[in-house]
Amino acid sequence: MPIFREENGKLQKLKVIPIAKEKNLQILIEQNLWEVLEMHLLASEYATTFGGRIDTLAVDFNGAPVIIEYKLNKNDNVINQALSYLRWLKAQKVEFFEMLLIKKLGKEVAEKLKIDWQNPRVICIAENYSKFDIDTVEVIPIRLELFKYRYYENGIFSLEALNTIEQTIDKAEKTKNVATPTAIATIDQDSSKIQPQMQALFEALRSRIRQLDENIVEKINPAYFAYRLSKNFAEVTLNKQQIRILLRPVDYKDPLNKVERVPDSFKWTLNRKVTIKAETDLDYIMQLVEQSYKDVL
Repeated sequence: MPIFREENGKLQKLKVIPIAKEKNLQILIEQNLWEVLEMHLLASEYATTFGGRIDTLAVDFNGAPVIIEYKLNKNDNVINQALSYLRWLKAQKVEFFEMLLIKKLGKEVAEKLKIDWQNPRVICIAENYSKFDIDTVEVIPIRLELFKYRYYENGIFSLEALNTIEQTIDKAEKTKNVATPTAIATIDQDSSKIQPQMQALFEALRSRIRQLDENIVEKINPAYFAYRLSKNFAEVTLNKQQIRILLRPVDYKDPLNKVERVPDSFKWTLNRKVTIKAETDLDYIMQLVEQSYKDVL
């Protein structure tokens, strides 16, 4: 998609500037890994015992191990290379990855990140992909994600996800993510004590969030419902008498001062909190949720 710069009411198309070396792309991403992908860098050019070096080894905000590979040439077989590294990673023990986290991030942060060893991610970042690459992603039932980058004049950089995490998982698994009474029970084990009006409020909130964008993905975790595009912008927890919503760390237009800041010691990515107890508050809360949503566009 072309990017334009506006000057005095006139739009001028920005020129795409090629990145000369693959290493330059890698350094740019690694230096901004949390900003662009919400990941912690663990190692660069990590040597495996199977031979070869993983371009970038990281861990995401959910604790999933991540392998990132880069390519400048559309014909480079980067996907097969990344899958080979994934095979190596799965052959390791979880203790190996825990030690990497402690060494790089410190014991305190490592202990708060619960490693999702069952769902490692493979990410490829390139300027373009071949039809073979796209077809491969369609049929491989692993978390294989393709990102397309563009580098424009005036230092403008974009990174676009061509598929989501959820699209890389078997379609049968996605059916588990439909919000049902059983799903609600995972949020509060004693769901019989959740008042019917609170369940109705949750369904109204859920519907309004999904109406913000057809590309929003809803994911049910044991403790909350997550809503994301390129990143999570809302995490919703249903309790007996109220609904808690975690939002992104932005400056909100919040004249009623509903938004609370989560203590920095928690080290949560979504560190703004609001609660809702009645449907009369839904319109106000949704304009806060929308501000968080716009932060990931």
